[in-house]
Amino acid sequence: MIVGVRGRLVLAASAVLVLAGPVGCGRLTGGDPPAVAEPGPAATADAEPGTEPTQAAPSSAVDPCALVTDEEAEQLAGTPLEDPVPVRETCTWTGPVTGPTAQVEVFVGDGAKKFLDIERELDHEIWPLAGIGDEAYAEDGAVFVNKGGLWVSIRLTLLDDPKESREPLEGLARTVAGRL
Repeated sequence: MIVGVRGRLVLAASAVLVLAGPVGCGRLTGGDPPAVAEPGPAATADAEPGTEPTQAAPSSAVDPCALVTDEEAEQLAGTPLEDPVPVRETCTWTGPVTGPTAQVEVFVGDGAKKFLDIERELDHEIWPLAGIGDEAYAEDGAVFVNKGGLWVSIRLTLLDDPKESREPLEGLARTVAGRL
């Protein structure tokens, strides 16, 4: 089959859209994702040519996927979730591709604190949570816990009214603070 320049451009654009994956629809209960400036894998200066670079050590020794169990994430989301995906100091559970839309994210360390700072800068309504860790805060769709100088945040994305998840998020924040 002969395809002209215009046809190739359409095919290329279609391939980019397919490879980029679907963009979520609906409303995020926790706002936009936090802007976290984290370095990528760092190569050692004395690495031998042809060897793989080593990665920089994470900022905390706490595994974000160990702070919330699969069962707790599913209970919070109110639906079965896919296996968690760890990336640096984060762990994400997503709903199945067949729906419903659901996502639970755990951030540990500087990224969790930066998430809170950005939410404050955006003037989101944030309130303190008493008796959780050294300090704790909540907003619709997210909680933030500091214990021993380590920040953890949990964000829940659903299409439901975020006020419905306030109590379950606070309960999970209390549980996570007990694990730190």
